[in-house]
Amino acid sequence: MKDWQSLAHTKWECKYHIVIVPKYRMKILYGKVKKRVGQMLGELCRYKGIELLEGHAMPDHIPMGISVPPKYSIAMTIGYLKGKSAIRIHREILKVTKGFRNKNFWTRGYCVSTVGLNEEQIRDYIKNQADIDKGQQGLLNLDGPKIN
Repeated sequence: MKDWQSLAHTKWECKYHIVIVPKYRMKILYGKVKKRVGQMLGELCRYKGIELLEGHAMPDHIPMGISVPPKYSIAMTIGYLKGKSAIRIHREILKVTKGFRNKNFWTRGYCVSTVGLNEEQIRDYIKNQADIDKGQQGLLNLDGPKIN
């Protein structure tokens, strides 16, 4: 039980693998934007006591491994991370000063799975996401299946 954390009356280990995606899966997470969005998500996690185990921003998505206290639902956690980061992105990066209504940065959906005994596998997957994507780009065939 060394990985278990505790609250006043609770012992817990709630780890999740989540993936959030920019609207229209636009490839916009490069350079300074990528670095700043990563910092924002890290800060937002710290504010709520969420531990960011792994994270690696790709140009068109961000896979993360997080440990969430049981007092927060995963839906609330992702809504918080996406909502607050979208406002910050619009203010700091896109220089929008007012009128945040109907301004979207992230897609409505997300991907989430619980992390059990295969935590190391998922952490390796997140760390090596760039290499995996590069290897699969050669395998993608947008014209349909190859016929030999």
